[in-house]
Amino acid sequence: MAQTFANVVPPQVRNRRRGAPPATSAGRKTRSMYPSWFYIPAAALYVVLFAVPTFASFYFSLTRWSLFDVQFIGLDNFVQFFSDPQLSLAFVNTVVYAVVTSGLKVVLGLALAVLLTSEIIGRGYLRAVTFFPVLVSTIGVGLTFKVLLDPFDGLVNGALSVFGIEGPGWLTDPNLALVSVALVDVWKGLGIATLIYIAGIVAIPQEYFEAARVDGASAWKVFRNITFPLSWPATGTVVILSLIGGLRSFDLIWAMTKGGPGFSSDVIASVIYKQYQAGFYGLSTAGNVVLFVVVTAVMIPISILINKRSVDA
Repeated sequence: MAQTFANVVPPQVRNRRRGAPPATSAGRKTRSMYPSWFYIPAAALYVVLFAVPTFASFYFSLTRWSLFDVQFIGLDNFVQFFSDPQLSLAFVNTVVYAVVTSGLKVVLGLALAVLLTSEIIGRGYLRAVTFFPVLVSTIGVGLTFKVLLDPFDGLVNGALSVFGIEGPGWLTDPNLALVSVALVDVWKGLGIATLIYIAGIVAIPQEYFEAARVDGASAWKVFRNITFPLSWPATGTVVILSLIGGLRSFDLIWAMTKGGPGFSSDVIASVIYKQYQAGFYGLSTAGNVVLFVVVTAVMIPISILINKRSVDA
């Protein structure tokens, strides 16, 4: 009897999907190949470069400070920060920006990875071209696209005018500014997402694909039943990295729009920076604490969900 496509995945993989624990030797324990004191230098760097500044930020967010004076004022900075009319719009913009950029990176990154792991001509060259934008400075990309998207002299609207199309104000229209910056962000960061997906697809045992070809499975069935589910760890990595980058976005937005026109493309990080420019150091520190809490509150449940899905997959 001909082999059915449901039997492409070996029994041990199907059992793993049902939640069955992997077979291990009884009483076998995993031991680190390094002594515990080898971790001391890394722990010291973590404490000095991350833990101490983090706790210091929590303290200074409760003060009105400058380089020469510190005055404890309690929660006044947070009250003032949340009463800022720009904050609600900036918070919405931050969430929209993070969701749009991470979603497009997942979809386009997976599509490009499937293409660039297939047998196509110039595959190595195309991989290099896809990854090239990652190597370019974010500020350089922002300034370049600011010129290209200029509504009057920009190359993009100039090209559209050749076909009789009047290009919009990509960065001057309040309804388009944030979306335009998000699309540039996707163009720049797509190479990382594609690279992660390529690594995940290449790691899938080729026996699965060979069995599917023997069984006569279509390309869509191979993708749906083999490529996509077995590259789920790569999807989780791309989602986490993209969301963190989107929620913390600042440099590209500042280079292209500075939060304008008006406050239409302001995000939490740009509001914090504007407060710092105005000399409200304690207020901007409180904003950084708020941003830290928001990123943590969003990423912890998403990470747990993705890790649980990876174990159950």
